[in-house]
Amino acid sequence: MKLKPILGHHHVSAITANAQKNYHFYTEILGLRLVKKTVNQDDPSMYHLFYADNFGSPGTDLTFFEIKNAGRTYPGHNSISQTGLRVRDDDALLYWKERFVQYGVKCEERSEHAGRKVLVFEDHEGQRLSLVSDENNLGVSGGQPWEHGPVPVEHAIIGLGPVLLTVRNLKDTAFMLTDVLHYKENGNYTSIKEGHSSICYVFTTGEGGTGAEIHVEELADLPKERPGRGSVHHVAIRVEDEDELNKWAEHLKQLRIANSGIVERYYFKSIYFRDENRILFELATDGPGFLQDEHIDTLGENLALPPYLESRREEIEANLTPLETD
Repeated sequence: MKLKPILGHHHVSAITANAQKNYHFYTEILGLRLVKKTVNQDDPSMYHLFYADNFGSPGTDLTFFEIKNAGRTYPGHNSISQTGLRVRDDDALLYWKERFVQYGVKCEERSEHAGRKVLVFEDHEGQRLSLVSDENNLGVSGGQPWEHGPVPVEHAIIGLGPVLLTVRNLKDTAFMLTDVLHYKENGNYTSIKEGHSSICYVFTTGEGGTGAEIHVEELADLPKERPGRGSVHHVAIRVEDEDELNKWAEHLKQLRIANSGIVERYYFKSIYFRDENRILFELATDGPGFLQDEHIDTLGENLALPPYLESRREEIEANLTPLETD
C-alpha cells in the first residue's frame, strides 16, 4: 500500500471563552474571514468558528470552539504552543507591528526562525501566535486574502504557517512525525523566550515550506500544560481525499496506533490520534469543503449545520448566544 505524502496543514483548532470577542479579534484586527459559523459536532451546545482565506481553502483555517467557562491556560509541555500565520513578505511584518501597536495587541520585536522573519504575538486571551514571512517560500502556496477585509491585500494573512509543539520527550513526537506520518527532519534553530533558549527541530512534508512544517521543542523541565481559553486543542494535516484517508486508516491500524477511525465532519472526513506526548493530531481530507452548503458571497453569515444535525436546529440555536457579525 503506497501512501501519498501529507500535503501540509489543514487547520488548527483552539479554545475561546467568548465567541463574540473572538470574532472581533480575528476578523476586525487580523482581517481573516469567518467562513463557517457552525457548532462542535461532538457537543452542539458550543460554537465552532472557522476563520480562513477568502474561499475557506484547506491550509488556511484557524478554528475555535467556544467553551464559555474555560479558565486560563497555564503553559507547559505536551502542548501545541504556537500557531504560525503566513504573510507574503518581510515588509508585511512592519505593517503588522504598527497595527498591533495601534490596537494594543501584545507582540514582540521582529525575530528570525528557521531563516524566516517572524513576529510573535498573542490574542486577547493569550493565544500564542506568530506571523511568518513567505518572502523566500518555495513550498506550499498560500491562499487568497479576504477581499473585503480590513487589512490591505498585500499585507493580509494567507494561511497557516509553522505549528510549534512543546513536548516532554522529543523522541516520541519525532517518531510520530517521521515513522508514522512520513515527515522528514529538516534542520533546527534556536528560539529565545523570556531570556531562555531552546532548540526547535523542523519537520516538513509534501512540497515543504511554511505551510507544511511542524516545529518541535523539548522542554522537559516545564510542567505539563493546563489548557483553557487561549490554548490549542489539535492540529489537523491534509490528505487529498477519502480514498487516501482510508489508506492512512489502514496504515495506523497496521502500526497499532490507537485512533478514532474515520469520522464524518460533512465539510471533510477525519481521523484523530495522539502521540506519546498526548499531542492530538487529525488527518483531514481536502474536500468536499465549505461551499457545499453556502455560497461564496455569504460564507459564515448564517448558522450552518450538517444534515445530520439539521433536525435539531431549533434546539441548537436556542442554546447559543447570537453572534453579531454585521
